[in-house]
Amino acid sequence: MIPDFQSIMLPFLKILSDEEEHTTIETNQKLAAYFNLTDEELDEFLPSGASKTFPNRVAWAKSHFKMAGLLENTKRSSFRITEAGKRLLDTNPVEINLKVLKTIPAYQERTGRTRDEDSSSLTDNLQISATPEEIIENSYLAIRKSLAQELLFKIKSSTPSFFETLVVELLVKMGYGGSIKDAGRSIGRSGDEGIDGIIKEDKLGLDVIYIQAKRWENVVGRPEIQKFVGALAGQGAKKGVFHYDFTIYK
Repeated sequence: MIPDFQSIMLPFLKILSDEEEHTTIETNQKLAAYFNLTDEELDEFLPSGASKTFPNRVAWAKSHFKMAGLLENTKRSSFRITEAGKRLLDTNPVEINLKVLKTIPAYQERTGRTRDEDSSSLTDNLQISATPEEIIENSYLAIRKSLAQELLFKIKSSTPSFFETLVVELLVKMGYGGSIKDAGRSIGRSGDEGIDGIIKEDKLGLDVIYIQAKRWENVVGRPEIQKFVGALAGQGAKKGVFHYDFTIYK
């Protein structure tokens, strides 16, 4: 399991205790070995896919150390422990986290907070184990999931005609044909033999695909697929898409 950035802090500073210059790549490798991370864990990305999770958490531990004056950069991607960092290790701390850093005057000054401030603040809350990027991305994903659920509920509550038109427009947006006006049309009328819409397979309109859209909660059974195949045969169609609650069965 990938450790949170606060759990990384103590072993990180201990790696620097030799007072030698260390690089980012080397430190990441030593920390990965310390936590016995697997290749899969080391390849794990943040939800956005912008960067890998473990290096991101190490970088934030390093950032907090710099604010506390516990390490200093010697050159690009290289750093070493400071006298303040050595003094902290000399106290034999059981752990190093945000609460410990808040006792350091340099950290208080650079973050604009004091140790006596409201313990509900972000940097005082020891339950916060995610980096700022993770907090933002997880909040975004939660909002996106909530929005998706709300949209799905509204779609399932819509009229059959609206759903059929929506499916046609969705497939056109996926790249079938040209404009919605030219490429797709919803049938949705009595006598349509189960065909709810038609789209063009390409922009030239050389072939058409017939659609059936169903708002079902259960798994689609063989009888329904067979009925759709029969409807295609009745239209003389070569291709069709059975669209079931936004899962496409071809």
